[in-house]
Amino acid sequence: MEQLIAQFPQNISDALNNVTTLSFLKPKSEINNIVFAGMGGSGIGAKIVTQWIQNEVNIPVLVIQDYSLPKFVNEHTLFIACSYSGNTEETLSTVLQAKNQDAHIIGITSGGTLHSFCAENGYDCILVKGGNPPRSTLAFSLVNILTILFNLEFISKNRIVEIENSKLLLDSNIENIKTEAKKLASFLFKKTGVFYSTSEYESVLIRARQQFNENSKVLCLHQVIPEMNHNELVGWAGGTNDFATVFFDTKDLNKQNRKRFEVSIDVVKKHTTNVSIIEAIGSNQIERSIYLIHLVDWASFFLSELNSVDIMDIKVIDYLKSELSKLS
Repeated sequence: MEQLIAQFPQNISDALNNVTTLSFLKPKSEINNIVFAGMGGSGIGAKIVTQWIQNEVNIPVLVIQDYSLPKFVNEHTLFIACSYSGNTEETLSTVLQAKNQDAHIIGITSGGTLHSFCAENGYDCILVKGGNPPRSTLAFSLVNILTILFNLEFISKNRIVEIENSKLLLDSNIENIKTEAKKLASFLFKKTGVFYSTSEYESVLIRARQQFNENSKVLCLHQVIPEMNHNELVGWAGGTNDFATVFFDTKDLNKQNRKRFEVSIDVVKKHTTNVSIIEAIGSNQIERSIYLIHLVDWASFFLSELNSVDIMDIKVIDYLKSELSKLS
């Protein structure tokens, strides 16, 4: 995992090189909505990209992480199925429904049933190299999704340029990133992490939570400003030093949210001494997101070492899948 995390910046470049010759079938009908399906490490890329494009795409975009699709999915839907293994049962369930509801389907996978399904039905499918934990392939997921949306003319090339530049940002800040990651891991050691940002970066918080769950084998929580100001802030009356609170400052908050951010920190500090502020670097949302993602990935690795756990172990997920297989 250490090597896989270290390769993340290069993965961005490799992914961009891999998609230069890709082309996609044009939808037969006008697209009125975009729906992604994907779970865990395969689905988080869709969540992140959805937030990156929400102020550019002028149609609804939704991420499904369950077995069924909304009824509105039809011939006017671009449906993108993301399953690294190609065998994720929730995603396979939705892709069958998407076919039955006449959606325009594109797959992203390393193989498995999803690849076969796309080939048999004449759907486009981006193949990625298999054999690694899905959570370590995020760069390919992000670039592949942006490439689809750019090729089908839903977003401008600016988003591609921004993720390309984010690789350069990581390269020039890698030592600082690893230093801050070690500090974050020590800060979280033997405590429950609570992560806050503004709502535009909630997908980055979800990625952080997932990485600490899987890599470090710990529970953690997240919430966003301004929503947490209407409920969770009151809950901090029950806060203790068992919690380690991390505020991710992305430096692009509007005036009202900046004040909410500052007041929220003051309130939390009254109930725990464990408060840390991580400042993002970057000139746009994509660069800032990529910076925070890489910093957290390294922090989850360092925390796994402090916890003396096997960072690659996901036996509990394998057990769950074996129990589910008994239903068929």
